[in-house]
Amino acid sequence: MNITRRKAINVMSAMMGSSVVAGFLDRIKNVEYYLGKELKGRVKHSVCKWCYNDIPLEEFCAGVRDLGMHSIELLGPDEWPTLKKYGLTCAMPWGAGKGIVEGFNNPDLHDELLASYEEVIPLAADAGLDKIICFSGNRNGMDDETGLENCTTGLKRLMSTAEKYNVTVCMELLNSKIDHPDYMCDHTAWGVELVDRVGSDNFKLLYDIYHMQIMEGDVIRTIRDYHPYIAHYHTGGVPGRNEIDETQELYYPAIVEAILETGYDGYIGQEFIPTWDDKMAALEQGVEICDV
Repeated sequence: MNITRRKAINVMSAMMGSSVVAGFLDRIKNVEYYLGKELKGRVKHSVCKWCYNDIPLEEFCAGVRDLGMHSIELLGPDEWPTLKKYGLTCAMPWGAGKGIVEGFNNPDLHDELLASYEEVIPLAADAGLDKIICFSGNRNGMDDETGLENCTTGLKRLMSTAEKYNVTVCMELLNSKIDHPDYMCDHTAWGVELVDRVGSDNFKLLYDIYHMQIMEGDVIRTIRDYHPYIAHYHTGGVPGRNEIDETQELYYPAIVEAILETGYDGYIGQEFIPTWDDKMAALEQGVEICDV
């Protein structure tokens, strides 16, 4: 049945009255079985919550579940139980560190960062989560080699904890041209070199397609060449970071197909900012585009 809960409610409400429909749906268990989206099953679909911050988490969980998705990302430990309540996971958790601009390239922060991650990583593992996000931090006048050395030193200290709990620490590649001026980990080659220097299977990259299209392009070739270094992917339309449809320059069906051809079996996280009045319909479109 290729219909979402939202669409079904609209149709049924027109026929029966909204109060009758609401009461009916409240009495149905596993609503996603009856009204959920049927997807092809080749892609694990996820979404980043911050793009939908005006939708309460529980409402968003229900909507995401009804689209056939299984994950909501960038949420912290206090929010993971709500996801579990709706049968969802958090493919890329938040909750440790000091944010994007203050990261592992600053050795003065290493002790603080280490304490933060060592607290949250066991919580993630206990919740059945196997990844967590991290950041390089801004350059602040630092050259790339010094940044690599500093990040390597700090992350190597963290790897014993990551390995113990089988959690992969993922540094996100972000653009420094538009969204995150001065961010250090802004090119795939720099991130790949860092992964090599850290030398642990529990440290890899979060390849954000939107960000890397802005910085370097050649997305499909980069994915094919460097997929062993990548543990997670994010989407987003270029330009504008909006819907990933024909309004932008990237063709996501080909990109997702290239990702799958590498053998990747993790989640692909939608991280575009919807412009449609019906934001869940925009998300549904994004899922359909990537459901190759």
